[in-house]
Amino acid sequence: MDSAEHIVKSIQASATHMGLTVPTVKEAKDVIGISLLPALQKLFKIEDLDTAQNLVRTYKEYFSKQPALTSVLFPGAINLLAQLQQQNYLLAVATGKGREGLNKAWQDTHSGQYFVSSRSADDALSKPSPDMLQQILQELGLMPNEVLMVGDTTYDMAMAEAINVDRVAVSFGVHEAQRLQQHKPLAIIDKLEDLLNFV
Repeated sequence: MDSAEHIVKSIQASATHMGLTVPTVKEAKDVIGISLLPALQKLFKIEDLDTAQNLVRTYKEYFSKQPALTSVLFPGAINLLAQLQQQNYLLAVATGKGREGLNKAWQDTHSGQYFVSSRSADDALSKPSPDMLQQILQELGLMPNEVLMVGDTTYDMAMAEAINVDRVAVSFGVHEAQRLQQHKPLAIIDKLEDLLNFV
């Protein structure tokens, strides 16, 4: 999902609302992929939990005010999901979004039907901890060598690398290819259909 701009604008608006220094686009994008509370704590260097939780609430208000399809699927995403499902691959989501945000994204994009499992920020430790992946593997009865992680952040790559799960990075998401390469993905793809070369 192409949600980076939506997330960045919501972070910046929240900072303005709370009288905090407004981060640059690059600074805000750097924490995308981490669960919301630790992401905002890291970005704004907030140690006080009450202040951080207030910022989370403010962010969610700004994020939810955006039109439903501000964040849209990348071109070809539904076709790719349908093709993988037809080939009997089990598709799962490990996301820094909360459960409510994930359910809304699925509803807005009509894509939830393709996934058999998911873990959100409400269900597991934040990336780059491998907790989300480990829970999904346990639920589906799979071993790390039977899974491919696809992601656009260093946190995705580090999560998979921590438990020796093969990974493919995408170049058109949040983090730059040079940063993604540090986690030794099988490849960094430039378009979604290229993923089919690795399944």
